[in-house]
Amino acid sequence: MSLHRLMHRAAAATQAGVRQALRGVLRRLDATQPLPPAQVAGLAGEKLAVELMQHYGIASAPLAGAEVIVLPIGGASAHGVIIASVDGRYRIQLQPGEVALHTDEGDHVHLKRGRLVEVVTDTLLVQAGTKVRFESPRLELTGDAQIDGNAHADGDVSDGVRSMQADRDIYNAHTHGGVSPGGSNTAPPNQQE
Repeated sequence: MSLHRLMHRAAAATQAGVRQALRGVLRRLDATQPLPPAQVAGLAGEKLAVELMQHYGIASAPLAGAEVIVLPIGGASAHGVIIASVDGRYRIQLQPGEVALHTDEGDHVHLKRGRLVEVVTDTLLVQAGTKVRFESPRLELTGDAQIDGNAHADGDVSDGVRSMQADRDIYNAHTHGGVSPGGSNTAPPNQQE
């Protein structure tokens, strides 16, 4: 037998003992742990105890039933890690080039084509210790606005009929007629707005 054939057989025998990456279905995940332990059912029926690995700054807790890719570290199933997961039951539909974060409840942040970012949820809470600033030529609200503190506007404020400055001008120039026996008007208000 040639050396080449012997090396090929030896490599094949070694490779046969090394577990390759596999697909499975997530059965359980404890996302409260720093390196979340998980149980996965392999598509060949095996049960694996693995860990969920994710990129720094990104955290997700896939639901039981999600499909996963398990990479056995060192080729051993006992040391496997989940390196990817997807759940077609809840995945939102994307156009080529789009990106989204989403949950099973329908909440999502969707970076759409045409430079549109869509955020869908029931309640959006932004907590900022110093300030929230919007830099935009226009801000639109379709519902009511409630401000629990003071409000300040560098420009004029209008209700769509007249601006606050126009109301001030009317108030500051107004008089009351017929208040004296001769029928003369009062002077404009002493305290201007």
